[in-house]
Amino acid sequence: MNGTDTIDSTDSKIIQMLQEDGRLSNTFIAKQLGVSEATVRKRLNRLIEEEYIQIVAVSNPLKLGFEAVGILKIRTDITKINDVFKALEKIKPVWFVVQTTGDADIHAEFVAPSIMALNELINQHIYKIDGVISAESSLILNYIKRNYNWGTADSGK
Repeated sequence: MNGTDTIDSTDSKIIQMLQEDGRLSNTFIAKQLGVSEATVRKRLNRLIEEEYIQIVAVSNPLKLGFEAVGILKIRTDITKINDVFKALEKIKPVWFVVQTTGDADIHAEFVAPSIMALNELINQHIYKIDGVISAESSLILNYIKRNYNWGTADSGK
């Protein structure tokens, strides 16, 4: 690696392999790519450190007993959006937060053990954040497709 904020074809192949199976060992990846295990380890550590990837077990919250799983579309006072981001980062049931275009400034995803907990999340936490103008929630009823193996932008070349 050259220490820049880019990935090369070897990084891309490592990412693609892990997107298919995040449990692959560095040794297996190294053999498949024809590089040393140390090379894979070094590159993988950099990819994680620089937030290109994170390696986690992706679970299905509906199967884990969460009754309220969904999406929040949040409109903000745009002058306070960074403060809203910081506040959302501190709310544990909110696990995903992105800035968006369109009818909302922020898209957030949440998990809550019950509808009562969702009510508390929205009314006691989200609406109390200075800068939140409105929040629209949608509950997820069922996951139809959840694939995380989209590769990298250059993997189709």
